[in-house]
This record gives sequence, structure tokens and C-alpha cells, in this order.
Amino acid sequence: MDTLKTEAISLLKQLIETPSFSREEANTADLISNYLDSKQITWHRLENNVWAKNKQFDPTLPCLLLNSHHDTVRPNQGYTRDPFKAEVSEGKLYGLGSNDAGGCLVSLMAAFVHFYERSLPYNLIFAATAEEEISGKNGMERLIPALPTLELAIVGEPTLLQMAVAEKGLVVIDATVTGKAGHAAREEGINALYLALDDLLKIRDYRFERVSPYLGNTKVTATVIQAGSQHNVVPDTCTYTLDVRVTDAYTLQEVLTELKAALGAKLEPRSLRLNSSHIDPAHRIIQVADEMGISKYGSPTLSDQALIPYPSVKIGPGDSARSHTPDEFIYLDEIEKGIDLYVELLNVYMRTV
Repeated sequence: MDTLKTEAISLLKQLIETPSFSREEANTADLISNYLDSKQITWHRLENNVWAKNKQFDPTLPCLLLNSHHDTVRPNQGYTRDPFKAEVSEGKLYGLGSNDAGGCLVSLMAAFVHFYERSLPYNLIFAATAEEEISGKNGMERLIPALPTLELAIVGEPTLLQMAVAEKGLVVIDATVTGKAGHAAREEGINALYLALDDLLKIRDYRFERVSPYLGNTKVTATVIQAGSQHNVVPDTCTYTLDVRVTDAYTLQEVLTELKAALGAKLEPRSLRLNSSHIDPAHRIIQVADEMGISKYGSPTLSDQALIPYPSVKIGPGDSARSHTPDEFIYLDEIEKGIDLYVELLNVYMRTV
């Protein structure tokens, strides 16, 4: 196991020093493939998604997916270190993608390698996916049809090794309010800005009735507004954008229908793909988490779980609060503990009941 931990950290350093922005992950996909080659593991590639099955894969057995992503956001202006240089200082490994989600990725891969040649009561599939940061169509959504039916997906994201058993979905809505143009100096026209204001006041105070046990309230936020082009013309159109974080208490369509009834604007969702997720409290992975003393919570942040149509949980080393921040880092011992936890989690899950 010590060798796998050393290799995992070495691979993460290589991944950090290889830019892999969403839709530009070809080179990190090569690194992952090369590492699997070094372990004599047969792998498959679909776009920039790399995946592999355990050596003794048996189609008659249920399947568990170990997944994390190898794309990153672009570095922000606050970096004081080179985001593409893997530096270790005071037990921290710095670099873009170290925490989100490189540490999870190499930890899951190490766990997969640990079990690869063993005879197991479950099939294991490891998948390093692309385009997670933009919820792209050539990432998990592209890969899912190529995979067998899953009993469970374990998604690696930085959760401080707590288990996210529910995750908010997202729907972005473009709203259009139509008035009537007129001269600002005269009492004419219907000001679309004022009509939009009526909507925005409702949105500010809006509360969805159903509450999720883990995720709390579904939340709608107005984030962008545009209207008018001349100071002396009453604007006839006003557009605004809504960001709606949807709990497992609602479907995306239910949220859209409710908002359409409450607001005066014409509402058009950009996508209804990014669903909320939750796992049945009776699922075996919940029993395993309880047995292992793993804390459970609901996650406000989006991941590839939104695109996995099977039971899933999110768990991994690192801290979500560090994601997308300047001088991103992960503690080396977090990676080591992550590998140990993934191995133990799978051992307990696959234990004969």
C-alpha cells in the first residue's frame, strides 16, 4: 500500500504540471493511461474519458464505479505561486487541480489498483472523466452509455472524507419581460424594467414549500439583468437570469413550472440535465457509512453525480472550500488517508452480509 501511496502522489504532481482545462484534457488522459499501462491494466478511452474494469470482471456480478475528474478550471488572478508547478511545503502539495479533484482521482485509482487482480464479489470500474467543471456533454454524460448498469457510483470530490448522500441540482433560467417603448420625457410606454422589478421582488423573498432533510431549501437567485440602451427611451425589453439550486425535494421541471406560475416573465431554461441527487437511506452504502462512523451530509455543490442515473455518493480527500481558490493545495496525508478510506469502504461494502 505504501508503494501505491507514493505512486499516487507522484502521478498527482505530473497531473498538476500538465494543463487540463475542460475540453483540453487530452494530455492528462495520456498520463492516466500511461500509469494504467505501467500496472498492466487494460484501459479504454472515449473522448478524454479513461476507464478500466477489474481483471476478473464478471458480467453476472453487480458493478461499482469509482469516478473522479481530471479537468480543471482556469487559474484565477489571485495566485501567488505557479499554478502548474507541483510544490510541496509544510505537508501541502500546491498546484491547480491538486484539491479539486486530483487528490480524489489518484486516491481512487490507487484503491482500484489495489483490488485490480483480486477475486471479488463485485465488479469494479475506475473512470477518470473529462469536462466535469463545465458539466460538458463529452464527459460523464458521454461515458455512461458505454458502462454497464451500476449498483453504486462512488464519486471522488473533496469532502474532508465525509459522505455526501445528497447533492443539489442546477437549472439556469433566462427570463424575458416585455413592455412597450416610449419617450422618457412623456407619460408613454410600458417600462419593462419596472415590470421586471415586480418579478425581482418576488424572487428576493421566494420560498419553495418542500424542504429536503439533507439539503434544506431549494434556492432561487437573480444574478444578471439587462435592459435599455438609451437614457431617454423607456425600455421595451428587460432580461434577467435566475440561478436555481434544486434539492432532491423537487424535479427541475417542477421548479420551472412553479416559477412560471409565480412570475410575469417568459422563462426559458438553458438545460434540464443537471438533476439533484440523493441515495435511498436503505442503500447498503449508508449502512456501511454508519458502520465505519463516516459523517453524512448534503452537498450544495454540483458534480458528475448530476449526470449519473444510478445510486451514488460523493466522498474524498481535500476540502471543497479550497476548490477554485488561489494557491490551491491538498495535504499529502489527506491523500494517504483517502486511499486508506476508499480501500476500507470497498472492503466493508463487498463483505458478505
